[in-house]
Amino acid sequence: MPLDLHWFLPTHGDGRDLAEPARGRGARPSRITRRPPDIGYLAQVARAADRLGFASVLTPAGLFCEDPWVVASALAAQTERLKFMIALRPGLASPTLVAQMAASLQRVSAGRVLLNIVAGSDPDEQRRYGDWLDHDARYARAEEFLTVLGGLWAGEPVDHSGEHYRVKAALLARPPATAPAVFLGGSSPAAQRAAARHADVYLAWGETPAQLGELLGRARDQAAELGRTLRTGSRLHVITRDTAREAWAEADRLLAGVDQARIAAARQRFARTDSEGQRRAAALHVDGNARMEVYPNVWAGYSLIRPGAGAALVGSHEEVAERIAEYHAAGVDHLILSGQPHLEEAYWFGEGVLPLLRHDGLLDPATDAQTTTDAQTTTDAGVPTDAGADSRRAPELAVGR
Repeated sequence: MPLDLHWFLPTHGDGRDLAEPARGRGARPSRITRRPPDIGYLAQVARAADRLGFASVLTPAGLFCEDPWVVASALAAQTERLKFMIALRPGLASPTLVAQMAASLQRVSAGRVLLNIVAGSDPDEQRRYGDWLDHDARYARAEEFLTVLGGLWAGEPVDHSGEHYRVKAALLARPPATAPAVFLGGSSPAAQRAAARHADVYLAWGETPAQLGELLGRARDQAAELGRTLRTGSRLHVITRDTAREAWAEADRLLAGVDQARIAAARQRFARTDSEGQRRAAALHVDGNARMEVYPNVWAGYSLIRPGAGAALVGSHEEVAERIAEYHAAGVDHLILSGQPHLEEAYWFGEGVLPLLRHDGLLDPATDAQTTTDAQTTTDAGVPTDAGADSRRAPELAVGR
């Protein structure tokens, strides 16, 4: 089965560092370190992913993110074949309303909507949204949500009376010609059960190939017992360069910019989480491993400071391609990637690694990169984007306007 590659849309903002550098009050900045998530910059990232041949962009949801439905609606008009994997939390909207929203966007975008079900991982954030359910209850609610949603796609009235949702004759008046595929993530038994019963794709955050393969295999086995076929995937960051030395130098630079106080604060925050995936991501960090390479070309530096996916692929283009092939052999059918900053790293990966993966037959030939004879294009919004190889080295083109 071919590998589907996805990119990430930084709707919370972007930059060249893992965290905003600490500065004294009134200190003169040495350089711009953050890019706001304005629509001009997000369009640059989306168009880069589109032209390079990524299947979709994960469009996240959260307190510090722009609304994924609004962003996807705006960017669908500025892209051609790129799909938008919209993250949504079942506890914050009714399944009937989500079905209406998804069906409308599916029609407006000509079928370019995917759904990423997020049960929730950070208790503090969940409570800010008014959601007080515990871990397993959130996945039970997600199952009910997907039961109603699945019934609505058929265009017939749906009755459901459960612990979390109660609807009578819920109806989607204009169901889409093709229902959006459902991605559901998590590393816990509750997440695997929910995915086995309801999802098209089960996702788990990146670990070593063996660890990840075991997680994915359990979910596939549960789905098979139910007579279902479940595809599986993962989420990783990536730093790829022409040489391994250059890639590791960038990883070292990212880590050098994070002070110990922030690392300590992040550890305390991660310790409070009820997310099994976050616990496993934090566990990738082993004291005494200065380089934080937990497996060849698998770097755990992100797990020190960032919530969510904690592992990154680091190495030369050839090494990263080899490692992706190993993950694919371990059961990864879908791989969602990201990098700092997302515009430049999309080109580093798209021009350095994607050709190798295509040559080796891992990718569907239909996802081949778009070509153009112009080195520079300008959108209707007047935002220039460099279509050539040097775009990954040109920060002046990437600063949000």
